[in-house]
Amino acid sequence: MRILRTPEECFDGLPGFPYEPRYADVGDGLRMAYVEAGPTDGEPVVLLHGEPSWSFLYRHVIPELAAAGLRAIAPDLIGFGRSDKPPEIGDHTYARHVEWTRALVLDALRLRRMTMVGQDWGGLIGLRIAAEHPERVARIVAANTGLPTGDIPMPDVWHRFKEAVLKAPVLDIARLVQAGCKSELSPEVRAAYDAPFPDESYKAGPRAMPGLVPISPDDPAAPANRAAWEILTTLDRPFLVAFSDGDPIAGGMAPILLKTMAGTSGLAHPVIKGAGHFLQEDAGAELGRQIAAFVTST
Repeated sequence: MRILRTPEECFDGLPGFPYEPRYADVGDGLRMAYVEAGPTDGEPVVLLHGEPSWSFLYRHVIPELAAAGLRAIAPDLIGFGRSDKPPEIGDHTYARHVEWTRALVLDALRLRRMTMVGQDWGGLIGLRIAAEHPERVARIVAANTGLPTGDIPMPDVWHRFKEAVLKAPVLDIARLVQAGCKSELSPEVRAAYDAPFPDESYKAGPRAMPGLVPISPDDPAAPANRAAWEILTTLDRPFLVAFSDGDPIAGGMAPILLKTMAGTSGLAHPVIKGAGHFLQEDAGAELGRQIAAFVTST
């Protein structure tokens, strides 16, 4: 597998993101990046981003968790952020992304009693890890995400997004993030979302991910996701559903998760007002406070 690594100088001057990157080997010759803040002995909260963002997305969430005495850990998925980037679309599979992320949080960081937070693809990966390794997970937070098995059709807006990502001669990462936000991103923030991708050869991860979402019952990832659903629907771990009120992509998953996940019972599930698909960008501090209150009260 060929590997690209974004030059560190591409990340100079990131606005509001002072965290020093850390790295761990996760197999296949790949180095995965993450940042963290808060006390090292605090309860770990793993913040998994989605497509096409990176840990920078959580810059407003992290301070709220650290202030509550929690250890906030925000990885960059392989192919994103400061993590290594396999440049072939075929190098990216759902199973590989689950395994790479599992290797980071379970093997390299050796996390226990972690709260798994996932948005977008972060949920598709994080929910799998939580289901397959429940002994290492204390709580789960699903924020504008789901765990598709191909049995329920995806919305039309998602199919349009998938086609645009696959066919665009030049993939405008910052524009994709902006399209998922209610707020207007500053030029500096847009540049930060573009920073991991100096040219088109670095963008195989963002291009590949939409095609990895199971959209038919016979998708290669569908059996593992169905198995995860069966575990999560009976798992006795507190499960917070923290969706925004304006997500046309994943919004329909909120009532399904609330109805089917055993751990949602008895909790007050927030609806983050005035936020789009990337609710961390539109209302990150509020999301951070909700996660902190959930962790400290359960």
